Amino acid sequence: MPTRQAARIAVALAVAGLACMAVPQAFAGKVTECAKVGICYCVNDELKSTIRDKVERFRQTLADQRKAGKTVGYLSVPLTSAGGGNFNVNKEVAEAARKSIEKRFGAEYVYVLNPGTLEADLPKGTGADYMLMWASLLEGVDGMGDFDFVYFAGPADFARYFGFDGNNDMAKLDAYFDRRSTADPEFAKAVQGGLTKQAFRRYYALRASASVSRGAHDEWNIFRIINDKRRADSKFGTPGQIAVLFDGQGVTPPQHEAPISEGYVGKCPV
Repeated sequence: MPTRQAARIAVALAVAGLACMAVPQAFAGKVTECAKVGICYCVNDELKSTIRDKVERFRQTLADQRKAGKTVGYLSVPLTSAGGGNFNVNKEVAEAARKSIEKRFGAEYVYVLNPGTLEADLPKGTGADYMLMWASLLEGVDGMGDFDFVYFAGPADFARYFGFDGNNDMAKLDAYFDRRSTADPEFAKAVQGGLTKQAFRRYYALRASASVSRGAHDEWNIFRIINDKRRADSKFGTPGQIAVLFDGQGVTPPQHEAPISEGYVGKCPV
């Protein structure tokens, strides 16, 4: 009996020890990190060094492009599958939009950073992790911004990808959905997981743009904050603001300076 009782006590102590360890471990992986522009995110502590490394590599890319005499822009585009969208489709739209922007202005004069690039991948990263990375890059080393312009993807960018022509465009989405469900195993898996044709049609016909992206909301506010700082700085002033385009067009002055609702911003619970 004493031996059995000792064994039971040892097991109980081990389980209790694991239980005690579980609480701090559950919170130890998340930390609050704040950008120079004053916004904070609750991120995975283990990803901070990866994020720093990627930001440095992106900064070097921008520096190389500027050295080549190019104007550098950032593309803000929804990438998640929320709301009836599809991640892979959105990545294709993003790349098509990047090429379209560079074609419009001239690829020899403009470089556009597409956040859907493979180099931006953060394994097991959350929306907050990605936004810490982009916020750190967008604000630059001095908090005054590291881009010449930002392009927020709009309905026209998605319409171009799907070949909309103003004639029964929802039928085109139905046909696209059917074709891709048959030809693309990953898309078929998304359909099996709950993506319906009705939700897909509604999203890409009526909603798809940076307006429905939580990350894009944060990016809008980041550029607004940077431009506020630039207007107040004699080195930049109002003429030195970062240009803001939505759906291919420059935004109006009131839009340029207006804040919008936050996306992933927020500190970790204490």
